[in-house]
Amino acid sequence: MDLQFTAVFQQVPEGYIAFVEELPGANTQGKTLDEARANLQEAVTLVLEANRTLVREDLAGAAVIREPLKA
Repeated sequence: MDLQFTAVFQQVPEGYIAFVEELPGANTQGKTLDEARANLQEAVTLVLEANRTLVREDLAGAAVIREPLKA
């Protein structure tokens, strides 16, 4: 099974706001729907990278096992 996120777009006077239901912190905006989509893709990447960095820093020096997880 492939992991999928749900993108939510809401039209506002300034354009669109966007967020991912399953990923707190992944939110953005854009003047157009296409811009909001592109910005949201970047936001997801940045949130995942930031989370990885924080965990690696928190567990630095600890004996841990890391392995890919398919969902």
